[in-house]
Amino acid sequence: MSDHHRAPADETLPQPRVPSRRRALLKIAALSAGASSVLTGGAALLASQTARAEGPAKTFRIGYQKYGNFVVLKARGTLDKRLASQGVTVQWLEFPAGPQLLEGLNAGAVDAGTVGETPPIFAQAAGVDFVYVGNEPPAPQGEAIVVPNDSAIRKVEDLRGKKVALNKGSNVHYLLVEALKKAGLSYADIHPVYLAPADARAAFVQGSVDAWVIWDPYLAAVERQANARVIVDGTGLVRNTQYYLATRQFATAQPQLVHALLEELDRVDHWGRDNVPDVAKLLSPLVGLDQPTLERALKRTGYGVHPITAETLAYQQQIADTFTDLKLIPKKLAVTDARWNIA
Repeated sequence: MSDHHRAPADETLPQPRVPSRRRALLKIAALSAGASSVLTGGAALLASQTARAEGPAKTFRIGYQKYGNFVVLKARGTLDKRLASQGVTVQWLEFPAGPQLLEGLNAGAVDAGTVGETPPIFAQAAGVDFVYVGNEPPAPQGEAIVVPNDSAIRKVEDLRGKKVALNKGSNVHYLLVEALKKAGLSYADIHPVYLAPADARAAFVQGSVDAWVIWDPYLAAVERQANARVIVDGTGLVRNTQYYLATRQFATAQPQLVHALLEELDRVDHWGRDNVPDVAKLLSPLVGLDQPTLERALKRTGYGVHPITAETLAYQQQIADTFTDLKLIPKKLAVTDARWNIA
């Protein structure tokens, strides 16, 4: 992504610099984000692509994105301190989005991470061997379809024939599909424009696209900074659930570390739910957004760590079947194959 395509730094989340990845990762990139195959972390990641050896782990490599409870957990340091007493070092690896994080998981560079509800579907379709280990409660208001405030588009039905920007394979991809379906439109009735958030923000502000399907905190930022207008959010359409994933090998060999991660996340989430201003203050310098914008996003977030249930997997199966029907993934999936069987 070239710098001249990006929105000004004060208008969107700063994007990390990432090196190009090997050709073996292109399969996931094609099925998911549609973006270049990338990972952050440079040589540290490149040196850790081989599968983890059996036996006690000395490092726990956690993939995170620039916003969310993993950032708060990293900043507070409670997991690092807990595991240091056991001789385990936590290595935090930042990724620009869920599909790229899953590339890292597939390459053996990441042990666990957090993504939205759609990236795991594309990753499983691409053969990534991961398991669902937990999830946050739904946060349907945390993603939406937005248009410029002066746009003639007032409802989803008005998107017929319009250019709609979205990150392919991200959680908002499913929101768009379901919103169109409810409005009596098909996916073929619009012109999807697949862009990563920074490029989509620039295209939206410049008027190169008619609408943008996006998640928080990008959503909160464009609402506050560019006066974007929401025509529909996920309420009544999708759950917008955040999932915690781990490689099957790591989760099977090191279940105690996975449980430690989930326990510390749950503590951070409970603290964050009751201290939104403090969380916004903590995140602001880390993500490059002002506190009021972050507070808006945080108030729409789901808090707490829940175990994966059969009902949750049934919802993921519904997403998988939808994308199979749209021929966006090549074959029918059995989502339950990615269930973690260690309590």
